[in-house]
Amino acid sequence: MLMFKSSLGKPLAGLCLATALLVQPLASLSAYAGNIGFTVSPKGDEAKALQTGLKLYSLAKDLKRKNRARVDQVGSGNSGAVTQNGQSNWGRVFQRGRNNTGAVTQNGNSNSFALFQFGKNNTSSHTQAGNSQASARFELGW
Repeated sequence: MLMFKSSLGKPLAGLCLATALLVQPLASLSAYAGNIGFTVSPKGDEAKALQTGLKLYSLAKDLKRKNRARVDQVGSGNSGAVTQNGQSNWGRVFQRGRNNTGAVTQNGNSNSFALFQFGKNNTSSHTQAGNSQASARFELGW
């Protein structure tokens, strides 16, 4: 029998149980090809926070142009592209794995988009049209 004396005990036990229940089905998926992904597209203050975070990340990577685009790849058979029309846009494709294809197109001003692909065989294309939009897409392929 488990006994918890701190206020974090029960939530931590619940998290451990939920993790254990999720890991087993995901482990069995490794025998099948597939992928999972999600996109974050906040509005208002949350969008400004995401834009600020992405811009700070690019500053850390030493990008100094008005429109900022970067494709980072580790692995084989990856293909990434960023196309920008407008001013003060920030686009990033980050790929780790193999046979990933990712493209970001930005039309407008002050947009930010980051595409993160991990694993293999992810294919994704995203377009931002307008001004002051911020989004991030995360994908995991197996």
